[in-house]
Amino acid sequence: MNDVSTITPPARAEIAALRIDRVSKSFSTAKGTVTAVDDVSLDIKPGEFISIIGPSGCGKSTLMNMVGGLISDFEGQILLDGNPVRGCQPQIGMVFQEESTFPWRNAIENVAFPLEAAGMPRDQRIARARDLLDLVGLQGFENHYPSELSGGMRQRIAIARTLAFEPRILLMDEPFAALDEQTRLLLGDKVVQIQQQLKQTTLLITHNISEAVQLSDRVLIMTFRPGRIKRVIEIDLPRPRSSEMMGSDAFAHFVAQIWTDLREEASKGLRDSEAAAR
Repeated sequence: MNDVSTITPPARAEIAALRIDRVSKSFSTAKGTVTAVDDVSLDIKPGEFISIIGPSGCGKSTLMNMVGGLISDFEGQILLDGNPVRGCQPQIGMVFQEESTFPWRNAIENVAFPLEAAGMPRDQRIARARDLLDLVGLQGFENHYPSELSGGMRQRIAIARTLAFEPRILLMDEPFAALDEQTRLLLGDKVVQIQQQLKQTTLLITHNISEAVQLSDRVLIMTFRPGRIKRVIEIDLPRPRSSEMMGSDAFAHFVAQIWTDLREEASKGLRDSEAAAR
């Protein structure tokens, strides 16, 4: 008989920080029912950075809105730390493409807003907001108003404000789409630095292949409507990363690999748009 003390217990499987389990969503339109997302499943590990890329109309934002609780009537389930999620959750923070700073509040007051709403004393919330502005590289701009800042700086304020209440999951839906290419690259470097420092579990929607490769541990390529996961590509590039590696052969390999799949799906979307215009 085996000595109990010599038996090694089986390793416990790591619970996904976020699990998307066979999720589907359809919409009723004047032309009939449209399936935006179809049978999507995904496990995201704690601290992992995932990008979702696909052609316009593939259901990326629909999927993000389901995870963020903005859409609650869907098939399947979404689990946060193993617990079913429906509706908005304080553990899930979202950053959008659209301008979201409050023009009547300066930078530090913008970042402190969710802490103020939660009832945190002023001294504590200002100290926390100051730390977050330092984290996103905006030290010295605490008293500037959004109208005095660039688009990239305003998006950094939005990211800092979302991080203020320490969400378990950070969702970003095309947060850099309105920025010029140089600003996107530099802001991508900052996002990489923040994500690695906080070990923040992050899900990003983007149309930009280089951005996806620069930031991600894995890139999910979605099919044109109905949106399904076509392929998952592991981005096996060393960290820490910066935009400087974008000229490397390894980086170019991943970009080409993603584009091969994405081009096929984007072509389907283009043909669909042309047919609808006739």
